[in-house]
Amino acid sequence: MFLFFSFFALWLAVQQILIGIALGFTMQFAFAAVRTAGEIIGLQMGLSFATFVDPASHLNMPVLARIMDMLALLLFLTFNGHLWLISLLVDTFHTLPIGGEPLNSNAFLALTKAGSLIFLNGLMLALPLITLLLTLNLALGLLNRMAPQLSIFVIGFPLTLTVGISLMAALMPLIAPFCEHLFSEMFNLLADIISELPLI
Repeated sequence: MFLFFSFFALWLAVQQILIGIALGFTMQFAFAAVRTAGEIIGLQMGLSFATFVDPASHLNMPVLARIMDMLALLLFLTFNGHLWLISLLVDTFHTLPIGGEPLNSNAFLALTKAGSLIFLNGLMLALPLITLLLTLNLALGLLNRMAPQLSIFVIGFPLTLTVGISLMAALMPLIAPFCEHLFSEMFNLLADIISELPLI
């Protein structure tokens, strides 16, 4: 039995793996942005201690971040994002045929720069709640200074939690158009990266 080893076949396999990583990471930017927003909102609401182990990543994840992540996944399927992703995957076999030109490193550089969109988009989604909850915490701090006999820790946490949940309910109708814009931005970024991958 002869063991046939080809460095060219190994390089082709590595090339296809890198293309798959570029596709997967780009779409993960959108979900990571929504998870980041959930973590920031949960921290402001005082729910940073409410965590559980995520079965997918085996890491502790705040409950609110997990809820936002599941909501983003449902919206992704609602907007037929999975069909767009499969379509882009099929297009890569025409743009980047197997055994074609080497990959352009500038495309992966653009992918790493796009990582900054995670925090930016997450902060934009969480900004309304951050502003209102910070205003509430400031009001509680002033109340504590004016009436020291009041136990702010007793009334502060339930009040912050109640206001945060109410604000989350008011924010829900805005999450769908925001996620639609976020997914569209990621698909445009993905199309740009695929177009830059061939080394011409």
